[in-house]
Amino acid sequence: MSPNDNNEKTQRPNPGSPLQPPPSPTLEPPYSVFDKRQKAFIVLIVSIAATFSGFASNIYFPALPTIAKDLNISYELVTLTVTSYLVFQGIAPSFWGPISDVKGRRIAYICTFIVFLGACVGLAETKNYTTLIVLRCLQSTGSASTIAIGSGVIGDITTRAERGGFMGIFQAGLLVPVAIGPVIGGAIAGSLGWKAIFWFLAIYSGVFLISLIILLPETLRSVVANGSRAPSNALTRYPLEVYQSLTKIEWDPDTAPPQLTAQKRIDIFGPLRILTSKFAAPIIIFLAVYYAVWQMSITAMSSLFKDRYGLSEIQIGLTFIANGAGSMIGTLITGKILDLDYRRVKAKYECPSAAGADADTENCVPERSSQDDSDFPIEKARLRLVPLFSLLQCLSIILFGWTIQYPHRVHIAVPIVSTFITGWTAVSTQSVIMTYLVDIFPEKSAAASASLNLARCLFAAGGTSFIMPMVNGVGVGVAFTICVAVQLVALVGPFVQWKFAGGWRQEAERHKVQSSARLPEE
Repeated sequence: MSPNDNNEKTQRPNPGSPLQPPPSPTLEPPYSVFDKRQKAFIVLIVSIAATFSGFASNIYFPALPTIAKDLNISYELVTLTVTSYLVFQGIAPSFWGPISDVKGRRIAYICTFIVFLGACVGLAETKNYTTLIVLRCLQSTGSASTIAIGSGVIGDITTRAERGGFMGIFQAGLLVPVAIGPVIGGAIAGSLGWKAIFWFLAIYSGVFLISLIILLPETLRSVVANGSRAPSNALTRYPLEVYQSLTKIEWDPDTAPPQLTAQKRIDIFGPLRILTSKFAAPIIIFLAVYYAVWQMSITAMSSLFKDRYGLSEIQIGLTFIANGAGSMIGTLITGKILDLDYRRVKAKYECPSAAGADADTENCVPERSSQDDSDFPIEKARLRLVPLFSLLQCLSIILFGWTIQYPHRVHIAVPIVSTFITGWTAVSTQSVIMTYLVDIFPEKSAAASASLNLARCLFAAGGTSFIMPMVNGVGVGVAFTICVAVQLVALVGPFVQWKFAGGWRQEAERHKVQSSARLPEE
């Protein structure tokens, strides 16, 4: 077992209490002083925070036809508000992610929610198309970064061995809006009008912002180390000290990792460099293509179900439940599989003679140090299921396109079931790749998540802008068949990542070590 995977112990002694002995000076610092329950609670908070990005996007879909009619614009124009939202959803984390990697997670969260709250109030009072599209961009700027910051928090407090499961819970949390957002949006728009949707989001975000300030501790390791350091800044110190006093992890303040004194710079171009680096570009571009096709199918659903099956707003909202349910179930299961895969590969890496998941590794003496894992085959531990999820998503998109083209011959249940499969596979793939990126960029976890978000949202923005014109031009079946052809070509990305990325990282690490060794001589 890695030294980072510390077992929970009894209540940590208070070093300042004369009635209790001081902790052992030889106690090894844990990776994180947060115990399992505290980690679960922190993941719950950041998962709820991440729902705002999905709610602001998905709650809006059933109201698109009504908004077009109310503002006297075409459906194609109103879908541009979805496109603009996705553009800023891709760009904004590239700004907020690096800020959270330097200034702290709490500060970044508070700033983003203030922006989001202001945009929601403005949208609730909008009276024209121009104001709608501008404020949707501002709303996206405030909500989109909650995913990148949340990924950073999970990277701060979890080891690789447990990260997959926690990332699965996080992904499931942020996907709740995919399931219930359209239902809520359809119900509100159908009864109170589409502007009431934004009053709902304003109230929701205001209440949560207060809760976040009270309950979420700072976790950025360059600020609080493993959670054992409490900086002088009151905004950062509280409620971290409460967590420190309640944790069941045994730790010695005298041997805790020191707080980093070097001032890190905010690098807003960091996500772009990660995106264009050979270490991550193949897998990120692959995911961006698959995410774009998923969003294209979701964007087209409202119009297609309304025109071809004559559904009302509330009924349209109900059709989105299958997609959201598949998304949540898939990522929860995938998170558990990621942890199992990691443990299996880790055991084989440390003890090559212990092959297979069921092999007896208890008596195996590790042949490699768990601290020195620069050559650890992380691709094999994380990316094994990507081809399976990819092919299933391609089949579900084909099923959706060709069945919805013939509404009089095919029952509506068939395309709805296809959206369940699409949601399951699309989000499972996203969960796998996001976990993988946090693993290979541990010091820039929020920036790595932002780079993924940048690519997938920009691709999705482009896709959603032309999906309806393409459907109207060549038909639903042909349009989504073209999308699947692009997806199949994109499968080259995971192959390149699996084959070459590990060697590229090892080579870069060797160059880094050699450069560091030459510095004293110069």
